Amino acid sequence: MKKNIHTTISGSLPKPSWLAETGKLWGQWKLSGTELDQAKADAMKIVVSDQINAGISIITDGEQTRQHFVTTFIENLSGVDFKRKKTVRIRDRYDAAVPMVVDKINRKKSVFVNDVRLLRSLTSKPIKFTLPGPMTMIDTLYDDYYKSREKLAWRFAEVLNEEVKELVKAGVDIIQFDEPAFNVFFDEVHDWGVQTLERAIKNVRCTTAVHICYGYGIEANIKWKNSLGKEWRQYEKVFPLLSKSKIDQVSLECINSRVPMELISLLQKKDIMVGAIDVATNKIETPRQVANILKQALKYTSIKHLIGCTNCGMVTMPREIANAKLKALADGAALLSREL
Repeated sequence: MKKNIHTTISGSLPKPSWLAETGKLWGQWKLSGTELDQAKADAMKIVVSDQINAGISIITDGEQTRQHFVTTFIENLSGVDFKRKKTVRIRDRYDAAVPMVVDKINRKKSVFVNDVRLLRSLTSKPIKFTLPGPMTMIDTLYDDYYKSREKLAWRFAEVLNEEVKELVKAGVDIIQFDEPAFNVFFDEVHDWGVQTLERAIKNVRCTTAVHICYGYGIEANIKWKNSLGKEWRQYEKVFPLLSKSKIDQVSLECINSRVPMELISLLQKKDIMVGAIDVATNKIETPRQVANILKQALKYTSIKHLIGCTNCGMVTMPREIANAKLKALADGAALLSREL
């Protein structure tokens, strides 16, 4: 039976220059009020069209309505004071002034349900929506209330679960949690990180995924990668735990990384989103390069479980570069599908 390899992106796509500052991870909006709301909707329509035209088979919103992949969700919750900030170390890599948790975390209403409804109306293809994972959320805040990273993570997991259930009702097919913190805090991942992730998907009726990467191509991440040696084996500590979890899919960084591909074999019976597009360079991959990466992954997983993906988000890239990379991803997966 012929099997076409599905393709998707791990998260963000570039925002139009009329919507926000371009080339930045945290670009400022250029509009406000109802004009901003309409512009966000227009931007989502554009990136959905870009993905479909490129041949991508699992469509996302490209995070067009979000200023940041973590903060936008948190700022719509109560219990966090964005006016009071403290400097903390983010993933043991760089310092940043972050908001303070000052009271119990609560979600007053759904944050992204309208975005999912719009996304669902724009395509008949499967749709995926990304959310920050509990551990990554706590790593971007100063906790002055729970006084415990674990307790705060559990509370975020409960709130995420409320959100996810509404997004599923709105038509989402896949929910992906972004957990770059899983590549850093291994003891916490073992003790409660995977458990909080499972709490976030409790009684959820859709496919679930977790994305673990080595970060955007920013200076702090590049320096960190250069310190990791000839082989990046961080996944080796996390994948066995995820293999036993209820998460359906795992997204990982592969192309131009030093991750040993055989680590995929630790994820038995999971769908594998193989990062075959490098987001740390504007150099555009060829379909053959993409096909070769995906083919290497097939030594350790089956075609049934293989999905072509990007290493991370592409928000910092020029749109024409991102679109060319999307097409290379889709064409590379199609090329390998034909050959197999």
